[in-house]
Amino acid sequence: MTQERCRIIFMGSPDFACPTLRRLATEHDVVHILTQPPRAKGRGMTEQKTAVAACGDTLGISASWPTSLKDEAIQAELASYQADLFVVVAYGLLLPQAVLDLPRLGCLNGHASLLPRWRGAAPIQRAIEAGDTQTGTCAMMMEKGLDTGPVIHCERTAITPQDTAQTLHDRLAEMTATCLSDAIRALLDGRAQPQAQPEAGVCYAAKIQKSEAALDFSQAADVLRAKIHAFTPFPGCFIEGASGKRLKCHQAVVSDIRHDASAGTLLSTEDGLEIACGNQSVLRLTHIQPAGKSIMTADEFCRGRALTLGERIEAQL
Repeated sequence: MTQERCRIIFMGSPDFACPTLRRLATEHDVVHILTQPPRAKGRGMTEQKTAVAACGDTLGISASWPTSLKDEAIQAELASYQADLFVVVAYGLLLPQAVLDLPRLGCLNGHASLLPRWRGAAPIQRAIEAGDTQTGTCAMMMEKGLDTGPVIHCERTAITPQDTAQTLHDRLAEMTATCLSDAIRALLDGRAQPQAQPEAGVCYAAKIQKSEAALDFSQAADVLRAKIHAFTPFPGCFIEGASGKRLKCHQAVVSDIRHDASAGTLLSTEDGLEIACGNQSVLRLTHIQPAGKSIMTADEFCRGRALTLGERIEAQL
C-alpha cells in the first residue's frame, strides 16, 4: 500500500537540520525551504549559504531567507505553497501565530532534548554541562511559547563520559530525523496523541557565551570535565597562561587520585596533564590545542616542553 505523502515547508539553518531535510525529501514533498540569510565566513569573509540552503540546492528544493515572518506578504507567499505541514529544526526565527495557523496539520518542531528539560537555544551543551546521563530529541507541535507545545514522539540516548557537544550533536541530528519522520507518519495515520508537557522539570538552555569558557580550577574536576566536553567544539574551554597565550581544552577525564595541592597545580604529565582541582579532585587533560596550532594529545604537547611539576599550570604557558 502506498503511504500518504504530505506537502512540507521545511525551516532550518545549521547542519544539525540537514539529516531531517534529507529524510523528509525522500518520504514527502518538501516544496520550499526557509533558512537564515547567507553570512560572511572564513578568512576571506565570503558570503556562504546556511548548511540547510546548501543541502536544499543538492536536493533541488528552492529556498528563501526572510529576516522576519511578520510581514503579510511573506505570510501570503507561504500560504501559496498550500503546505500540509511546516517542519522546523533549529531555524532561528520565531513563528508568529499567523504563520503557525497556515498549514492544515500545524507546525512540527524537532528539539534536541527531553522536554520540558532544556527548552531554549543550547540544549545539547547544557545537558552535558549539567552532568545529565540521558537526553534525546522530541517532536513537538508548535505554539506561541518557547518550546512549550505538546509532544508527539521522543527518542532517547545516553550521554557517556566520552561524549562532547560534537558527538552528541551528530547522534541527535540523525535521531531527530527519525523522530520527526515517525511523528509525521503518526499525524497522517491519525495515530498521533500529543501530550502536554508537564509543569515539573522545566529548565532553560541559555545560549552559550564565550565568557563562560575560562576554566576555574577551584571547581571540582567532574564539573570541569563536563564543561570542557559541553563546550567542544564551540566556544572551547581554555586556560589563560601568564604570557597571555591560551591553551584550549577539548577532552578530559577525572582522575581517581586525590591531592592536597593548591587548585591549578600541575601534578603529573605521565598520562596527560593532571591538574589539581577543587574538593581534592584531579582533572586529566587528554586533548588540547595550543594557540595557533592543531588539536593534539597532551603527550604530544609535553614533548619538548620543560613543564615543572608542583607549579600552577597557568604560570607555565
